[in-house]
Amino acid sequence: MRILRAGDSALLAEFDSLDDVLAHFRALDRERPRGVVDLVPAARTLLVCFDPSETGLQVVHKWVTTTAPVSGDDIDVEEVTLEVRYDGTDLEEVGELTGLGADGVIAAHTGSLWTVAFGGFAPGFAYLTGGDSRLHVPRRSSPRTSVPSGAVGLAGEFSGVYPRKSPGGWQLIGTSDAPLWQPDRAPAALLRPGCAVRFVAI
Repeated sequence: MRILRAGDSALLAEFDSLDDVLAHFRALDRERPRGVVDLVPAARTLLVCFDPSETGLQVVHKWVTTTAPVSGDDIDVEEVTLEVRYDGTDLEEVGELTGLGADGVIAAHTGSLWTVAFGGFAPGFAYLTGGDSRLHVPRRSSPRTSVPSGAVGLAGEFSGVYPRKSPGGWQLIGTSDAPLWQPDRAPAALLRPGCAVRFVAI
């Protein structure tokens, strides 16, 4: 772990792997001390935001560096079920790329319990990891200028669902009607870092 100062009210912890990020995020998110206002995981980093009027830099630094990481097997996590119509434009191509065929892709995608690693790209977009390694496929060589809202995709080790219409280069395998982002809901994002996601074919 490498700790960097990020302004007057945040520290950025750098890690060697996404698994390390998630293990430390789980541990730190369980018991946040007074003054810590947000934890923002990413692919190799964890941003720790705090209120300087309630706590100090050294206190937060010590908390981050001395809190032991927690395995996903050691805690109960919230599980979200997403219903998916496996009608994606790239489903057949992904079946060919993986050697699984379309039905095999669906079985592998629904047969895994995914974990929300971090959010990004657009409000409500969650990068899901921990799925079947046979589903690791490259992004499209030519991104689409428009991907429909609710599109379920694969890219590298990740799966994700587009919360709104936007450009994108992921391989599209299905569609979900789940309300991923609702600003008037608390919290606004349906899929939050650390929670588990199970896909169900409909």
